[in-house]
Amino acid sequence: MSDVDRDELAARIGEDGLVLLDVRTEAEYSGAGGYPCDARQGHIPGARHLELQQLMMLDPEGVRTLVKAPQGAEVIAYCHSGSRSAMAVELLRAAGYAARNYVGSWHQWADDETLPVEDVR
Repeated sequence: MSDVDRDELAARIGEDGLVLLDVRTEAEYSGAGGYPCDARQGHIPGARHLELQQLMMLDPEGVRTLVKAPQGAEVIAYCHSGSRSAMAVELLRAAGYAARNYVGSWHQWADDETLPVEDVR
């Protein structure tokens, strides 16, 4: 299964059957404490927050219980630069999900002023 790029993800925001997971820290997700190299802080609209560390501590059944994605849903994970989300995708796939990585992740998304951002501070 291939990675997701910015254009595909932007076109699919809010799509039925798509679960978007932000696997960064709570501070990054909320916009309270991200990387200074990012043009904006916050998260992609509609993204659910589950830190990678939470997923790493679970067996596949525990991952399914935490993620709670509907049967047949596609799960797309992102982080800041695609590394943590790549690990999350492996854990999600081991749990039986059709999972893909948004490699450009937050760093790419935040840099494009035409894309929406949610900031929960």
